[in-house]
Amino acid sequence: MGRKDASTMKLPVDQYRKQIGKQDYKKTKPILRATKLKAEAKKTAIGIKEVGLVLAAILALLLAFYAFFYLRLSTDVDPEVHRDED
Repeated sequence: MGRKDASTMKLPVDQYRKQIGKQDYKKTKPILRATKLKAEAKKTAIGIKEVGLVLAAILALLLAFYAFFYLRLSTDVDPEVHRDED
């Protein structure tokens, strides 16, 4: 029976390590929260690449409309000039 009593008793070094572990966990918990929030914000944030792609798409669309109407109107003007010359 002497062995059972000896095994249940913890060494002071083990108790010290356990206490330090608890303190470290308490310190790191807010740091872990901050890290998670930063990572989450980074995932949901719109990056410069996405903004650039959207602006490039809008610019290309406007350029296509401009080119379409420019070519459409320029072909209509030319026949009128030739009619007046005749």
